[in-house]
This record gives sequence, structure tokens and C-alpha cells, in this order.
Amino acid sequence: MLEELNYSVICAADGAEALYILQGRRDISLLLTDVVMPGMNGRELADAAAEMRPDLKVLFTSGYARDAIVSNGIVDPNVQLLQKPATLQALAQKVRLVLDL
Repeated sequence: MLEELNYSVICAADGAEALYILQGRRDISLLLTDVVMPGMNGRELADAAAEMRPDLKVLFTSGYARDAIVSNGIVDPNVQLLQKPATLQALAQKVRLVLDL
């Protein structure tokens, strides 16, 4: 869907690969990560990425309700979150919002 919106997309198999990619690529503006992932969860990935790249924008996505992941301490209440399933329009609006922050 991001490619349909004319964004360049780099996929990573897991959090460790995402961090490896981020180390070598200063041209990445946005990290889009699922909240729940095997191994390193999205919050852990975002925290590690922020240490390397404090300027990196982060958008979380999840099929779980915002209240469930916030109340379990997985993400803070003020993070940018896109609920799944998302429409192309919802994705476009949320990505633009995060990039403009």
C-alpha cells in the first residue's frame, strides 16, 4: 500500500534486520512497525532505532485495540498508531501526519 502511495519501501524480516538496515541508511524517514512481533517487539525496535536515529519518525500498527496495548505497557498513549486493517486512505493520512510532525 505504501508503494501505491509512491513511497519507497524497504522491508525487514524482523527487528534485528530493521536495525541493521537503519545503521546503513540515513535516507530512511519513517519506521513503520507492528506492535507485536516475535523476538523484538515494535516498542523495543522503536526504542533501539531512536538511539541510533533520534530524528526517525515512527508509526506503529496493530490489530489489537489501542487500549489493550497501552494498558499492557507495550506502547505509550501518545504514540502514533494505525489500527489494522487500514484502508489506503487511512494509511496515507497517518503516514503524512507522522512525517509532518
